[in-house]
Amino acid sequence: MRTGGAPGRRRATARLFARRGARIALLARGRAGLDTVAAEVEDLGGRALVLPTDVADFAQVDAAAEETERAFGQIDVWINVAFTSVFAPFTEIRPEEFRRVTEVTYLGYVHGTKAALSRMLPRDEGVIVQVGSALGSRSVPLQSAYCGAKHAINGFTSSVRTELLHRRSRVRLTVVQMPALNTPQFSWVLSRLPNEPRPVAPIYQPEVGARAVLYAADHPRRKQYFVGASTVATILAEKVASGLLDRCLARTGYAAQQGPERAGAGRRSNLWEPVDGEDGLDHGAHGAFDDRSRAHSPQAVLARYPALLSAALTGAAAVGGAMLRRRRGRPGPRNGLTSGGCRAAGRISPAGPGPDGSR
Repeated sequence: MRTGGAPGRRRATARLFARRGARIALLARGRAGLDTVAAEVEDLGGRALVLPTDVADFAQVDAAAEETERAFGQIDVWINVAFTSVFAPFTEIRPEEFRRVTEVTYLGYVHGTKAALSRMLPRDEGVIVQVGSALGSRSVPLQSAYCGAKHAINGFTSSVRTELLHRRSRVRLTVVQMPALNTPQFSWVLSRLPNEPRPVAPIYQPEVGARAVLYAADHPRRKQYFVGASTVATILAEKVASGLLDRCLARTGYAAQQGPERAGAGRRSNLWEPVDGEDGLDHGAHGAFDDRSRAHSPQAVLARYPALLSAALTGAAAVGGAMLRRRRGRPGPRNGLTSGGCRAAGRISPAGPGPDGSR
């Protein structure tokens, strides 16, 4: 059972489950995109059930869960992954747009979790996987609605997990924290930036995230899984140098999230209506960044072995702390902020960067 069923990591995940011969219910708003994924699932040996659903509406989500159990029997794994976003300074996001992002990206997870638990708890078995993000721990500029929703998912999930532990339930709830992924979403996210939006490097292919979701579904006892060294570094840096990251991102975050191409006047947006499939094209799982995306994550493999990962993180924290102490002992740069891999990339004004990220 998957909420969010068409492009990107969602499609890549469906492919992996389909190769196992799984029965997969696909929930998303766009019928065309769902039909395309369903056909691929069937070709790969799985069975697919297409359920056009707006996850912001709990009644629709619950009805989809009911239909899934009628068609396939009990739900063993539920994956929450649906989201939408707005790329813009907070002051340029309309209240109704912020609400919509919150309803889909946060309440969609709440609704999916509630529908799943109502069916899993009576049987005292089942797995729920929340697909999270490094931005749920470390916010960036221009994505206040998305970052707020991802932070909320972490808090909500931790609370529900403690309740499951209290009742000694065998239902498992885990989170997979993702890095930047090369998905088609950047082509149709609502954006008010002067240039086309892009993920912050390093970028990983959606299959990297999909493999992590599959592993988490098979091994759900861990509280959370981190995907990509950048995710680990981001979350760790937020814990030890949050103020430094604030200043760094204030200088670099605008340019880092925009490509060199000017935004087109007729740019599509999926905030209110689905756009995947409306042009008759199959957008696949990949976005426009294949030439700069990584197909593998050694860290994600290492994360499957907690003892090795703990040792690696301890070593990284020690090195990072030593570098930070060394940096604090030096006078700061006159015209920028540099710390580790974070370097000032020009000046930023409230209007954002120019076409090349400069002023």
